[in-house]
Amino acid sequence: MSELPTIRTERLVLNRFDPEDIPELEKLAGAPEIADTTLSIPHPYQRSDAERFLTLQTKGAEEGKELIFALHRQPDGRLVGCASLRDIDAENLQAELGYWIGVPYWNQGFATEAARALVHYGLEQLGLNRIYAHHMARNPPSGRVLERVGMQCEGVLRQRVRKWGRFEDVVLYAILRQELVGSPQGASGSIDIA
Repeated sequence: MSELPTIRTERLVLNRFDPEDIPELEKLAGAPEIADTTLSIPHPYQRSDAERFLTLQTKGAEEGKELIFALHRQPDGRLVGCASLRDIDAENLQAELGYWIGVPYWNQGFATEAARALVHYGLEQLGLNRIYAHHMARNPPSGRVLERVGMQCEGVLRQRVRKWGRFEDVVLYAILRQELVGSPQGASGSIDIA
C-alpha cells in the first residue's frame, strides 16, 4: 500500500501532505490546544517536527501500517487538519482512527466529515472489520465526533496515558463493519475515492 488515495467529501480533500503544507502544518499543529489533547504532537511544534511528520507519512503508507491524510478545505485548498488510520492490523482487520483540526476551524464539522470518510474507506475499501478510536475524557467534543460517525463507546481506560506530567483517563470507541451497513451514521454522503 504505497499509494495514498485521494478522498473527496463535500467540503474536504483528504490527500498527502506536501512540502508546501509545512508552514501551515507547523502553525496549526503548533497551537497548544492541539498538543494538549493529543499524544503524538509535541509542543512547541517546530518546522523540523513537520518535516519529520511528512517522512513518517510516506514510510507508514509504504509499510501498510498507517495512512496519514492532510485535510484540505475545498475549494481554496487550505490545510485545516489531519486524519489517519494507524496501527493497521492486517491479521485482525482493524485500525485506529485519529484526527485533529486546527483551532481556527473548530466547530465547523470538519472532524466529523473527515472521520466519516476514513471510517467508510477503512471498512469498505480496506476491508477492515473494526475501527477504534480514543479520546481523553476531558475532551468530550472528540467523543461527540466519534458518536456522529456511528462509533459506540466501549469503556473508559482509567489513567491510561500520561500527558504533561498528569495521568489521563481515555475513552475508547469503536465501530464494526456490520454496524455501518444500514445505520444513519453509515450514510457516506458524497465521498469520492481516487
